[in-house]
Amino acid sequence: MLEATVNTLTWIATAGCALLAGTFFAFSSFVMKGLARLPPERGIEAMQAINVAALERGLMAVFFGTTVACLLLAVSTPWTWGTTGAGPRLVGALVLLVGGFVVTAAFNVPRNEALAALTPTSPEAADRWRDYVATWTAWNHVRTGACLAAALLLARATR
Repeated sequence: MLEATVNTLTWIATAGCALLAGTFFAFSSFVMKGLARLPPERGIEAMQAINVAALERGLMAVFFGTTVACLLLAVSTPWTWGTTGAGPRLVGALVLLVGGFVVTAAFNVPRNEALAALTPTSPEAADRWRDYVATWTAWNHVRTGACLAAALLLARATR
């Protein structure tokens, strides 16, 4: 029973990590570049709107669902260590938890909150926008790589 549950959770976590990697990749590869090409006021307004939309059900369900699945996989490891794929499953889960969840909570979300409080027409807005784009995107690259690595490790652990 536990082994079947862990296998199902592994498939769910694999799909979630892949979806997150793709979402984050889109932002790293073209969304942020496109927003950075806009005048700062328009880029700020667009990203503020994106950040509000990102908090709606779809992305949050995948983000938190994947995080919970990986947390359950990591916690179940002592009881499943002797099963096929236990090593990659544990490492994949931990990579998502640290590189996906912790990085988001510690680096991307605080920047989003600071951007939400920024008035796009304020005198400091252009400088703060350039800094936001650079630092937010750098941390987003970390999330992208972590989610992709986690998806590959978890896929290796599936049967």
